[in-house]
Amino acid sequence: MTPFHSVSGVAAPMMTPNIDTDVIMPKMFLKGVDRSGLGEGAFNLLRFRAGGPNPDFVLNRDGYRDACFLVVGPNFGCGSSREHAVWGLQQLGIRALIGTSFAGIFGDNCANNGLLTISLDAATVGTLAGIVASPASNRLTIDLEPQTIRIDGGSTIPFPIEPARKEAFLTGRDAISSTLVLADDIRAFEARHRADNPWF
Repeated sequence: MTPFHSVSGVAAPMMTPNIDTDVIMPKMFLKGVDRSGLGEGAFNLLRFRAGGPNPDFVLNRDGYRDACFLVVGPNFGCGSSREHAVWGLQQLGIRALIGTSFAGIFGDNCANNGLLTISLDAATVGTLAGIVASPASNRLTIDLEPQTIRIDGGSTIPFPIEPARKEAFLTGRDAISSTLVLADDIRAFEARHRADNPWF
């Protein structure tokens, strides 16, 4: 995974509740055997309409086209457990999602692929969404080490994160590479186990 330390950029509000994975990554983009082209698929039915980009969709508006953060409504990522939704968001340039709640499997898929999810109370998310609703105030900096969101020219918001998940993001280690950090201990255990249990 790409390590996450301090990332600054544009945040876009997307506060509709229960945006599911079929909205994030429509099913017609699930046919490939690799991850290529999923950036085009992300929010495809919202981003485009007959004739070209949909000017009403937030990521097509001036000041939001290069957004790297989304401030989202509750239960974001519900629906089917398609990992393609996370891959597509990343290919679109999204580095973090800020909301009140995320669907369980989607949240795990985000963590396992390096897309940071930040859960805050509804009042704070609503205030933040109101701030970034204006292109004049839509830039944020997320610092993972101190666990803060900084509004350009404004206040700082602390956020919680599980220590193990934080460490994985800071180091860029996925589940496999986190296990391989303990490779010597694992091999030593295997050798002892074979010696102690020769009948296996």
